[in-house]
Amino acid sequence: MEAFLISTGLVALAEIGDKTQLLALLLAARFRKPWPIFWGILAATLANHALAGGIGLLVARWLTDDVLRWVLGIGFLAMAAWMLIPDRLDDDTPSARSRWGVFGTTCVVFFLAEMGDKTQVATVALAARFQDWLAVVAGTTLGMMIANAPAVWLGDRMAHRLPVRAIHLGAAALLAALGLWALLGW
Repeated sequence: MEAFLISTGLVALAEIGDKTQLLALLLAARFRKPWPIFWGILAATLANHALAGGIGLLVARWLTDDVLRWVLGIGFLAMAAWMLIPDRLDDDTPSARSRWGVFGTTCVVFFLAEMGDKTQVATVALAARFQDWLAVVAGTTLGMMIANAPAVWLGDRMAHRLPVRAIHLGAAALLAALGLWALLGW
């Protein structure tokens, strides 16, 4: 349960103000069809995080306990620093006349947007740390949906009211604590 709860909370916090949340706002404004966007985000996140969780388990098996502890500790500290850098939406946003439809466009764009993103890296690290693929993938996916689903339905009205900087600082502190926890072998 610890792996699930930490994964959910960490990713939900990390996603506030992230480019994928901005992408959810853009898709909602452009297509005005919240359900296909919601299901597209869920499908893309499940696929992306399932892959990332599997990589995390492989990494954990290949490395000795001491090396894994240092890799995870430094990785979590690096993600904490990364949280302090504001995200922006790249110019690779979908065309309003996509041949894949709203669901397909959302799936493809979200999957690609998550490649190398901090939540994907966090999923790898959390899976390696907790050695529980299902709990981590379920938790990180739920965290993504907690952050992105409201953006789909509430649009940018909600995004402007959230204290994004404070949330990023909180997520960075949590990541730094996890990094220190790993480095100190707790």
